[in-house]
Amino acid sequence: MTSAAVESAAAGPYRPTHVPHHEHRDVSGGWLRPAVFGAMDGLVSNLALMTGVAGGDAGTRTLVVTGLAGLAAGAFSMAAGEYTSVASQRELVEAELDVERIELRRNPEDELRELAALYESRGVEPALAYEVARQMSQDPEQALEIHAREELGIDPGDLPSPLVAAASSFVSFALGALLPVLPYLLGADVLWPAVLLALAGLFGCGAAVARVTARSWWFSGLRQLVLGAAAGGVTFVIGALIGHAVG
Repeated sequence: MTSAAVESAAAGPYRPTHVPHHEHRDVSGGWLRPAVFGAMDGLVSNLALMTGVAGGDAGTRTLVVTGLAGLAAGAFSMAAGEYTSVASQRELVEAELDVERIELRRNPEDELRELAALYESRGVEPALAYEVARQMSQDPEQALEIHAREELGIDPGDLPSPLVAAASSFVSFALGALLPVLPYLLGADVLWPAVLLALAGLFGCGAAVARVTARSWWFSGLRQLVLGAAAGGVTFVIGALIGHAVG
C-alpha cells in the first residue's frame, strides 16, 4: 500500500467537501405535468366547443348545457383513456418483469455475466465489473430491480397506478373545462366573460408548464393563451357559418 493510500485510510471514510448549491428541475414531470396538461386540455376543448355553439347564435341555456355536457363527456373520456393506457403499460411491464424473474432463477450465471458485460461497456474493468455484478446479484429482489433498471429502464417499485392516473385526469380536465362555464353559472348571459376567464386560465396553465420546461413562464403562458384563443376563434367562425347555413 502506498503512503498516500495509508494516509487516506487513516483519515477515515471519504467525505465530500463540495456541497452543490443548485437544484434540478423535475424532468419526469411528476404529478404536475399530467395535472396541468389535463386542465389545459379541458380548457381548450370546452372553450372551443362553447364558442363554436355560441357562433351559431345559441342561447345562454344551450351554452350552459353544452359546457356541462362537454365537461362530463371529456372528463370521463380522459379518465377511461388514461386508465386503459396506464393499466396496459403496467401489465406489459409486469409481464417483462416475470420474464426477467424466471431468467434470474433458471440462468443466474448468464444473467450475472450479462450485467457484468453491461458495466464493462460503461468503462468498468472486467474483473471489477464481474465482482460488482456478483455482489449486487446476491439478493434476488435486488438483482431483479437492477436488471429491470438497466435493461428495461424502469423501477419495479415505482410503477404508475391506473386509478391514480384516471382520477387525476378526471379532476384536472373537469376543473379546466369548468372555467368557460363558470361565468354563466354565476349569472352571465354573454360570451366574453367566459372567454376572458378561460384565456386567463390558459395563461396560468402555460406558466405552470414552465416548471417542467426550460422556457420562461411568460413565454409558456403566452404561447398557450394564443393557441387557445386561436382554437376558440376558429370554432366560433365555423359555428357562425354553420348557423347561418342551416338558419
